[in-house]
Amino acid sequence: MSFVERHGLWSDAQAAAAAEIERTIRDERLEVVRLAFVDQHGLVRGKTLVAAEALAVLRSGVGLVGTALLKDSSDRTAWPVFSSGAGMGNRDFQGASDVLIVPDPSTFRILPWATKTGWLQCDAYFHDGRPVPYDTRGVYRRALAELAATGFDYMVGLEVEFHVYRVTDPRLAPGDAGWPGEPPQVALLNNGYRLLAEQRYDQLEPVIELLRGHIQSLGLPLRSMEIELGPSQIEFVFGPTVGMTPADAMILFRSAAKQIARRNGYHVSFMCRPKLPHVMSSGWHLHQSLVSRDTGRNAFAPQAADGPPESAAAWLSPVGRRFLAGLLAHARGGSVFATPTINGYRRFRPNSLAPDRATWGRDNRGAMLRLIGGPGDGATRLENRIGEPAANPYLYFASQIFAGLDGMRQGLDAGPSADTPYEAKAPMLPRSLAEALAALREDAVLREGFGAAFIDYFLHIKEAEIARFEAEVTDWEHREYFDLF
Repeated sequence: MSFVERHGLWSDAQAAAAAEIERTIRDERLEVVRLAFVDQHGLVRGKTLVAAEALAVLRSGVGLVGTALLKDSSDRTAWPVFSSGAGMGNRDFQGASDVLIVPDPSTFRILPWATKTGWLQCDAYFHDGRPVPYDTRGVYRRALAELAATGFDYMVGLEVEFHVYRVTDPRLAPGDAGWPGEPPQVALLNNGYRLLAEQRYDQLEPVIELLRGHIQSLGLPLRSMEIELGPSQIEFVFGPTVGMTPADAMILFRSAAKQIARRNGYHVSFMCRPKLPHVMSSGWHLHQSLVSRDTGRNAFAPQAADGPPESAAAWLSPVGRRFLAGLLAHARGGSVFATPTINGYRRFRPNSLAPDRATWGRDNRGAMLRLIGGPGDGATRLENRIGEPAANPYLYFASQIFAGLDGMRQGLDAGPSADTPYEAKAPMLPRSLAEALAALREDAVLREGFGAAFIDYFLHIKEAEIARFEAEVTDWEHREYFDLF
């Protein structure tokens, strides 16, 4: 009996998909299969197996060193794993032991840019069948189940800004191989600022088409490609999907875009604000709504207005209003899941099309939550504008669900809209990663939703990142003090 069968890990649909994968691998004569695991940062790790071996481990999983789940953003392990309890009170990770990554057959793709290569996303388990509690895909699965128990599914549309450059020097000399190594030197593909300009689009069309063709070949629901305001900055918009699908799509899109671009001499970056002259920050605008499991209808769309225009009751159903209120109530605590890097907090500036406080507004791009739609509109949704494109989608989406559920359970009130969002009397969003971590530490609802063990784990990794940053002498310090003192 296989590991999957012994522990009942697959649904009937997944089992059927596995059988189809086996046929596809043989019929398409695939030579390798990448088993991909998404880590705590939303980065893809894993192993590449020859096709015959991939078929052999499809139902049994393959070992992955457990320290992959314990690393900060530089790939330094954040705990002394050879100490008792791996230095974290968890013997499962002591000695840098393996976890098992088990493919999810529903995620299978053939990568159109790689030679005869299949791709499968995996979930992490211990050898006794227990899910690894730090597997962020598993965390999101729990959030979806908790939401489903209330009668709703989670629908998400992706609106992702990013930068694309031409590589002029890949920085591959031995002296460039630090920890982390030096990033590539790049040149712009166009200069700004011309929002949605067709001329700028035509300048970037060769690389956009390169990405578009492969992204659509993967079956991702791409809707549009748009020129953003900044130089060499573009936006891809994806149609709404439900449940695990949009989070998996974000992972596959980011990974695909970087690989396709680099193979062709370009560099795609989802870093929020690169340290390059005249750069514009990139955001990730999350369009979200709930779908009734009974009717299949948008649960945010009201049948008729139930209040004045400045009230959420004029535009949202009771469920939508309470979900909105929950997002506002936990905006500070949840901000670190939407903006998990030190760099991402450079984006929050007044009058910048990025929020600086926890507000909502109808079709207002300065508010944190932009309400789109209204009575009778089946596409009614909340656009959260706080995110950066480097965020782990499983944690970002889970934070929205746990916050929204609290608003629904407590019957919270969102208050009036903020027509002047940068002047509103509302809680300020964190201005640094350290402040965001402090806000998360104080948020009892998110601690309960994610689980205390996961929150403590996440805080430890991000604090290790901050400690490394604070130990560095920055360009600003050198410029400010070296000649002055």
